Amino acid sequence: MLVRMRTPAGFALAALVLAGCTARSSEGTASPPVVAAPTGAPALDVEVLADGLDHPWDVVQAPDGTLLLDERAGGFTAVLPDGGVRSVTADPDDLFADGETGLMGLALDPAFEQNRVLYSCQGSTEGDIRVVRWTVAEDWSSATRSADPLVEGLPLNERSGRHGGCRLEFAPDGALLVGTGDTADGSLPQDRSSLGGKVLRVDVATGEVEVWTLGHRNVQGLAVRPRSGQVFSVEHGPDRDDEVNLLRDGANYGWDPDGDGSYDESVPMTDPAIPGAVEAVWSSGTPTLATSGATFVAGEEWADYDGLLLVALLKAQGVLALRLDDAGDVVEQYRIPELDGTSGRIRTVQQGGDGALYALTDNGSDDALLRITPGS
Repeated sequence: MLVRMRTPAGFALAALVLAGCTARSSEGTASPPVVAAPTGAPALDVEVLADGLDHPWDVVQAPDGTLLLDERAGGFTAVLPDGGVRSVTADPDDLFADGETGLMGLALDPAFEQNRVLYSCQGSTEGDIRVVRWTVAEDWSSATRSADPLVEGLPLNERSGRHGGCRLEFAPDGALLVGTGDTADGSLPQDRSSLGGKVLRVDVATGEVEVWTLGHRNVQGLAVRPRSGQVFSVEHGPDRDDEVNLLRDGANYGWDPDGDGSYDESVPMTDPAIPGAVEAVWSSGTPTLATSGATFVAGEEWADYDGLLLVALLKAQGVLALRLDDAGDVVEQYRIPELDGTSGRIRTVQQGGDGALYALTDNGSDDALLRITPGS
C-alpha cells in the first residue's frame, strides 16, 4: 500500500457556529434560527422497509434499485426492488466489532453494474481498520471477499473501539474517500505519518493512499455536492462543536488533543493555535447533536429541500438540513419535522439513485431502514 501526503493549503474559511439555536458568521452577522422546515418544503412520507436490525451503519443503492445495508456487529442485508428482504451470506473473517467500531461505511464501485464490487470499512482482529473489497452475487445471495484488503493500517483502538471513523464516498474524479477517526489517541490527528484523524483519497485500481486532509476527530459523514463537486465532512465534537467542514486539498481542520501524551478533549475542535487551521462551515456549539452520515438531496420533486445538505443526528434524534451558498457557507438551517424525534437516533441518511432518501435508525434494538419521499 502506497501512502502520499498533501502539503498544507494555508487558508481559512468563514465560520458559521451554531450557538443554542442561532449561528454567526466570521463577520458577526447572525443567521436565522433553526426552524422546522423551509416555507416551500413538501410534506414527507416515511415508510419502514426493514426492521429488527442491530445497529445498522450504512446503506447504498445499486443501479437495479436494490438497497444494501450493513450492521456494525457484522452482516449485510439486501432489500430487493419487490420489497423482499434477504440476508447476504458473507464471511466476516477477522471482523473486530466493539464500541464504535465494526462493520461501518459502504460504497459501491462506480462500475458496479459491470463488476459487482462493493467496498466496506471495518475493524480487523489483526489490530487495524481496513477497507475491504467484496464481489456481490447477481442475485444478492452472497458477497465474496477479496483475499487482500484495498487499504490496511488505519489505526484501531483495541481497548474500546472508540473513534474508528469510518465513512466511504467516491469523489467525482473516481477516488475513494475514506474518513477516519483518531482512536482517542491525541497524537494522531496532527501526525502526517498516521492515517488516523484524516480524510484519505484511495486509488481503487492501485491501492495507493493519499492523506488528503488532516486534523479530524472522528469523521462520520462524507457528502459530495452535485454540480460543484465540493466535498463536505461531518464529525463528532467532544462536549461541544460537532462540525461540518468543506474539505480542501491539504487543509488542516485543527483538532489537536495531544496534551503531553494525554487525550485532552477540553481543546477546541478547531484550534486557532494551529497555523492555517480551517474553521468549520457549521458547528453545533453546546450541546452537541451527535452528527453522523450526510447526503445532498437533489430533484425538483423535493421543492425547497432541493440542494440542501442533510445531516443525520444521533443524540438529537432527527435530520438537520443546511442550505449552502455557492462558496459552501451555511445560510439557513432547518430540522425536518417528519423525522424530528419520531424515529429516534438516525445514523445515516443517503439519497438513492431513484431520488428517494434512505435513513437508518440506531437505537440499539429493533432498528429500521426508512424510505422518505415527498408526499403526493
